[in-house]
Amino acid sequence: MKKVMQMFITVVIAALGLMYLTFVLNSQQGYSGGNTLTVYNWGDYIDPELITKFQQETGIKIIYQTFDSNEAMLTKIAQGGTSFDVAIPSDYAISKMKEQGLLIPLDHCKIPNLKYIDPRFLDLPFDENNEYSAPYFWGTLGIIYNPEILEGMEFTSWNDLWDERLRNEILLYDSAREVIGMGLNSLHYSLNDTDIDHLMEAKRKLDALSPNIKAIVGDEVKMLLANEEAAIGVVWSGDASEIIGANDKLDYVIPDEGTNIWFDNIVIPAGAKNVEGAHLFINFMLDPENAAQNTEYVGYSTPNMKALEYLPEEITGDVRFYPGSDITDKFELYENLGKKMTAYYNELFLEFKMHRK
Repeated sequence: MKKVMQMFITVVIAALGLMYLTFVLNSQQGYSGGNTLTVYNWGDYIDPELITKFQQETGIKIIYQTFDSNEAMLTKIAQGGTSFDVAIPSDYAISKMKEQGLLIPLDHCKIPNLKYIDPRFLDLPFDENNEYSAPYFWGTLGIIYNPEILEGMEFTSWNDLWDERLRNEILLYDSAREVIGMGLNSLHYSLNDTDIDHLMEAKRKLDALSPNIKAIVGDEVKMLLANEEAAIGVVWSGDASEIIGANDKLDYVIPDEGTNIWFDNIVIPAGAKNVEGAHLFINFMLDPENAAQNTEYVGYSTPNMKALEYLPEEITGDVRFYPGSDITDKFELYENLGKKMTAYYNELFLEFKMHRK
């Protein structure tokens, strides 16, 4: 009898140990309960002080994880191995997530601070009525350049990049939509063009740009341009703002042909363990003072009208980063091209990179 009891106790202890181990592993992987919230965001895309503030105000601990591309974020959420309560994808990725059933509808009653969002950034095609997402930041794609290195050259058009004087001076993002889109825009075609002839024409034109390209890079574009290791780059507006903050010799322009206007929105992924906490977090980030603080830290443009009142004029009055609706209305959102056409864009981009070698 004593042996049976010892065996029983051993089994119970082992079971309890396994339960504890499972709890620890789940916590490390992002599984959330009522007092934790797992946030999945781009790197360096929130003021850490706001995370501390949210935790202090709500008693909810934030587990913060990052991704470096929409595609990586989509893959991880779709796999379902890790549970996230909040994620911050871009517009076209939100469209894909809706299609795949990867999002939970928002309860607008629990997000009263939505009233502070500029109406021109609400009810957009990728999420009509903002059923699944709340605006976080927005921006553009444009050209940043160093007038001193380039001896007074000015840029008003995408086509200016093909100037032979720019040999080995241009940095591009390692991103198919941005690079192929730039080629399409330079030909006055849509950023979402699916005409094969137009895409091949854009590819041939990009191939002709190869001698001017110094490198195709990621986040290091900011350091390289700020340190004047390259004279010109095609960058997102928030990166441009950060680069100019580090080196005020540089300038940023939006080409006349038009460009991409993008939106990063906050969503609640399907499988979230703390939906109530997710709504609290979204409303917290949309609070005007918090949104203003986040804007000053991150450098991208806020869609929060009330937050603008808390920001200095040197930020809100800079038309490079806060262009009026008469300008932004001419820009294009990236649309979800579907698997087949997205794969084709990626194939063209890969061929373009191989052509450089």
